[in-house]
Amino acid sequence: MEPLTRDVKGLSRRGLLGLAGLGGASWLTTWVARARTGAAGRGDTPGALILLWLDGGPSQLETFDPHPGGAIAGGTTAIDTAAPGIQLAAGFERTAAQMASISLVRSLVSKEGDHERATYHLKTGFRPTPTVIHPALGAILCDQLPVDGAEIPRHVSILPGRWPGRGGFLGAALDAFKIGDPRGPLPDVRSLVDDERAALRVRDLEVLEGRFAEGRESVRRSTRHVETVDAALRMMKSPQLKAFDLEEEPSAARARYGDTPFGRGCLAARRLIEVGVRCVEVTLSGWDSHIDNHGVHRRLVRILDPAFASLVEDLRERDLLRSTAVVCLGEFGRTPRINRFDGRDHWPHGFSAAIAGGGLRGGRVIGSTDPGGGREVKDAKTIGDVYATVLTGLGIDPEIEQVTPAARPVRLSEGAVIQELLET
Repeated sequence: MEPLTRDVKGLSRRGLLGLAGLGGASWLTTWVARARTGAAGRGDTPGALILLWLDGGPSQLETFDPHPGGAIAGGTTAIDTAAPGIQLAAGFERTAAQMASISLVRSLVSKEGDHERATYHLKTGFRPTPTVIHPALGAILCDQLPVDGAEIPRHVSILPGRWPGRGGFLGAALDAFKIGDPRGPLPDVRSLVDDERAALRVRDLEVLEGRFAEGRESVRRSTRHVETVDAALRMMKSPQLKAFDLEEEPSAARARYGDTPFGRGCLAARRLIEVGVRCVEVTLSGWDSHIDNHGVHRRLVRILDPAFASLVEDLRERDLLRSTAVVCLGEFGRTPRINRFDGRDHWPHGFSAAIAGGGLRGGRVIGSTDPGGGREVKDAKTIGDVYATVLTGLGIDPEIEQVTPAARPVRLSEGAVIQELLET
């Protein structure tokens, strides 16, 4: 495998060009076009990932693992789905109709009950350690999958929360490009001056670059400054930027996802995958329900349900679901016991993830939690197991080892593949 570029600084859309006036070309030191091809996904279409991140830790009981009628349900009811024998919590009516394409892992376990540490763990597949910063799963995919002529960043975080997708030891070039509500214009991609003046500034910069390079060719190569500026200019002119523009979608399509920032983020994720982005993370925050757990979940499920269901349906109808993994989860679950504030507290001892597409089977349930609220789960799985399975479904060997800057070999995932989810 070709060595990874490690000479970039951090990805920030804010700088996307001081080039807008070419007053400070800092950000694109993070996004150097790395024209190398990694592993391909299954079939002819390279793989992709959409991570629906439920920031704060959703309750498994009010989402993907209801126990209706039991003491731990706290009054939560369940609905049947299109997959026989599988129920979801009430409120997921539209997602229920898509369950033939979605599988559930109900037996996730973790040793991390703190938000920051658990977020790192669930996004990377590894527990935090002072010796290395691991890459997020999306960064791994961007590193392993083909570039395919992408002119915009291939790792995107929409509505970023805690620890948005990071490149870790793979380098800041694989950090996610962060944007807010897609309803607004994409910032920093249009010049603040007219075309003629912008062209003059580019020419002036070329003169400065040429002078700087005299006697410093090795420095110029190591900083990749010229490549970064060229990549920024390509992005500013790229028709792929239209993928961020939801006004190009019919109003009915926008309505199906929901008139919310998260719904718009999921629609934008689908559009970005279509132009070659490899990973899009869309965050829905607010699940930390220590107080009024049921009210918090009713409000957020009304946002999540139409967006999740429409995303899966759209990807399937566009023949993109098999090559695109959709993973929906948060950093941990919620306690079976309801506290004195009508809330549920942190619970990493048995929670859920929903997975669709990416070469994996739908309509399956892996594992189960104790209906009495205990910590014992049946067929316990780790996030490493989930990510090893997602990588395998996308045609990437999770046992590939990469070497950290400290010369330590680290596998893409230390988990075991969940064989029941692999398509035969």
